[in-house]
Amino acid sequence: MPETPRSLSAKTLPAPVLFLVGGCSLYFGAGVAVRLFDQLTPSGVAWLRLLGAAVLLLAWRRPGRAAWRGRRLALAGVFGLTTALMNVVFYEAIARMPLGTAVAVEFAGPMAVAAFGTRTRRDLAALALVVLGVGLIVDVQWSGSATGVLLAITAAALWAAYILLGKRVATGGNGLDDLAVGFAVATVLLSPLAVTTGPAWSSPSLLGLGVGVGVLASVIPYALDQVVLRRVGQARFALLLALLPATATLMGVVLLWQIPSPGEALGIGAVVAGVALRSREKAERPPEEV
Repeated sequence: MPETPRSLSAKTLPAPVLFLVGGCSLYFGAGVAVRLFDQLTPSGVAWLRLLGAAVLLLAWRRPGRAAWRGRRLALAGVFGLTTALMNVVFYEAIARMPLGTAVAVEFAGPMAVAAFGTRTRRDLAALALVVLGVGLIVDVQWSGSATGVLLAITAAALWAAYILLGKRVATGGNGLDDLAVGFAVATVLLSPLAVTTGPAWSSPSLLGLGVGVGVLASVIPYALDQVVLRRVGQARFALLLALLPATATLMGVVLLWQIPSPGEALGIGAVVAGVALRSREKAERPPEEV
């Protein structure tokens, strides 16, 4: 099988660094996706993202027959469908409400997972810092439709499920293969959404951008998620997700010279402090990925 990020250098990099790399890729992809909303529906963009990710992962990993059978197939399929629905629902949410508000609501999912994994006062302090930091970073504007809020809450629940299922997939020893299978299953099950992608099939550039979103916003960050999930518990992983909005703010500084406000800078500091404070968990020794 082709080498995985884990077998190259990801296994030697700290988990926060992997999150920063994945976050940069994710937000580049998100920027492209938002631009496509003018020509395609949010659900259509999400489906093209899924299709692009599934095709690339299948070509890269080439999962064997065992990956398409029994309980392993069922778990991969549920994981892939959960991940895909999370993206579809979130895209529909940000089409109906301010992005910052949708991000803040969606982060309730990972923070709930982190809260359930809190074991010490130190963990609780770390969680409080992270919640404070995310609240300061995102631009929360309580406007938008009730439907948008409901969609964002649904995305939060799906994100929590993504963490729980992703941990099971990652520790099964074949995380990237099962990620490829899961995305393939989800692409087929959500194929009715393809009817909203009509304009893309007559425009190679539009289709290419849609598939490119799949590479940037799904393949790279989700593959790195599998590497991190094999190393840390789901509660610490959920807390590390708070690095994503901090990464978006830092990218604004580097790429667009958008200097963060004092509140945003304080929020980044709180997130970094919370992640650093979170008690380390015993290293896991999952089976090597094949």
